[in-house]
Amino acid sequence: MTILPETFYKRDAVIVAEELIGCTLHIHQTSGIIVETEAYRPDDPASHSFNGMTPRNRIMFGPPGHLYVYRSYGLHWCANIVCEPGSAVLIRALEPRTGLDMMALRRNGTEVTNLCSGPGKLAQALGITREMDGLPLDREPCFVSARKAAVSVVTGPRIGISKATDQPWRFGLHKSRFLSRKFPIEAGHSIAPHA
Repeated sequence: MTILPETFYKRDAVIVAEELIGCTLHIHQTSGIIVETEAYRPDDPASHSFNGMTPRNRIMFGPPGHLYVYRSYGLHWCANIVCEPGSAVLIRALEPRTGLDMMALRRNGTEVTNLCSGPGKLAQALGITREMDGLPLDREPCFVSARKAAVSVVTGPRIGISKATDQPWRFGLHKSRFLSRKFPIEAGHSIAPHA
């Protein structure tokens, strides 16, 4: 298993968001293949960083390859990975791989395809909370491992936002049963495994 280094994330969030598809997110004793992401750039009106640094979003302006955790609508924690300063990738959905019993317990016995099919669901399933905000993702116990094979990726507009909704910065694993929502286009394009 190859853990993605900090340099992997030190790029445009749109590139990183696509490159994360097929990689595996490991959080303590749980893990899942990343099947859906969304990119947020610093000049993006939908991004938390658009109006500059605040106590809430300060992690977005720190080093790349760290978790940025925030609460959405006061209800659910959401996990993002910091890229270039002021940018991040929201992890929208995972295909659960290890720790399924623990995930099901945290999610009250939900069907496996529904355990991590949304940013709030996956944070709950993996036990991600505000205390993990700023955690580095290049070492135990929380890290992302590289994909081992080529994957087919679909692209579409981001969802759950009200600004810059036309940007095609949502990426998904083609034909995955674990997405938070289907993509409007069916055709995917292939991206290679990591070297």
